[in-house]
Amino acid sequence: MSIFGRRKKKKLEEQQAIEQHAKEQKLNEEKQTKKEPEVSPAETQVNPQNVTSEEAEEIDRYNRGLEKSRRTFGQKLTALFTNFNGVDDDFYDDLEETLIGADVGFETAVQISDEVREEIEAKHESDQQVISNLIVAKLVSLYTRNGTTEDNHLVFATEGPSVFLFVGVNGVGKTTSIGKLANRFKKRGKKVLLAACDTFRAGAIEQLQEWGKRDGVPVVAGPEKSDPAAIVFDAVKKAKAENYDLVLVDTAGRLQNKVNLMKELDKMRRVITREIPHAPQEILLVLDATTGQNAMSQAKIFKETTDVTGIILTKLDGTAKGGIVLAIRNQLHLSVKYVGLGEQVDDLSPFSPKDFVDGLFSGFLETSK
Repeated sequence: MSIFGRRKKKKLEEQQAIEQHAKEQKLNEEKQTKKEPEVSPAETQVNPQNVTSEEAEEIDRYNRGLEKSRRTFGQKLTALFTNFNGVDDDFYDDLEETLIGADVGFETAVQISDEVREEIEAKHESDQQVISNLIVAKLVSLYTRNGTTEDNHLVFATEGPSVFLFVGVNGVGKTTSIGKLANRFKKRGKKVLLAACDTFRAGAIEQLQEWGKRDGVPVVAGPEKSDPAAIVFDAVKKAKAENYDLVLVDTAGRLQNKVNLMKELDKMRRVITREIPHAPQEILLVLDATTGQNAMSQAKIFKETTDVTGIILTKLDGTAKGGIVLAIRNQLHLSVKYVGLGEQVDDLSPFSPKDFVDGLFSGFLETSK
């Protein structure tokens, strides 16, 4: 066994322990209230001949947003087979390293490698093009297979205001994501209210207020350094009194002291739930796709501090490692609910496993069938 193979075995054992812990945590994160899913064009199976202009725009957005990842994946496959001399242990080690380099995660890379090995050995396959197609087919299968049971829809209250709490470190695009979602839901006829509860970061309040002006939605805010729980209290009271449909709450993203962060978020949640039972309906963790495995580390910390219900993955158009989506789903067992595919206000799209696979592997799909 190669050095990488021995290292693989050790890491796999560590990953299995992490996965078991994550599964146990997931049981504590499930909601007991009725759920009203958001149905969006990108998340609905349709006849291609009946695709609306909005659905076509979403599909095109995925194709454009994933161009960098798609191109880089093709380059990695080419490099893998540049000095191809047949299938041996070194080839499978190289395959795992290639997949890890695409940020699909260690565990997923091992799984794909094992599935490819099993099929190659069963069919005694040695043709380079066939093996290349097989790798793509296994990746496509894993993306679509893992997406069949997860719920990518946002959850809304059956009556009264819905509250979405946004968490994440500074600089990942949290406030921008809130502004884009506010714009999206206002266009769909919802009465939206923003709450500026990131009172510790210089300029965070002003940034959200600027988005409020741009979107034409009000923002509840207080002075810098004020108590975030007091701001969210004012916001939910206003939402109830004035019949708002949706409250989007910005929060601080300080990870220097996890204990303080946990206490702050817990206090805000208690205030929200006291005023609006079963809220918040969503606690959305915003991650920057360009940071790769660092985003995974952030996600693990936030899962320890609060009951994250889903992921918003920003700047996916700016990374060459679109495999981060699969890593999040396989290792963290969290649904990716929205993805950022560009700089425009409407470039935050509902996550669609099918559109994602088509966008990431278009150009490979025909030869992999």
